[in-house]
Amino acid sequence: MKATEIRELSLEDLKEKLVDATEQHEKLLLSHAVSQLENPIQIREGRKTLARLKTELKSRELSA
Repeated sequence: MKATEIRELSLEDLKEKLVDATEQHEKLLLSHAVSQLENPIQIREGRKTLARLKTELKSRELSA
């Protein structure tokens, strides 16, 4: 997800996406530990998406 897409989300959607992205990232890490992934760059992308979601959530909390 890009930052512009994340900014357009409502607060509830943002929290839901954060939970989903966290679960998906954990599954990727577990899969990578067991066997090699086809595309290990997915782990990096997932980490960046999590950071973007957390950053937007924190900025909204501070502005409120």
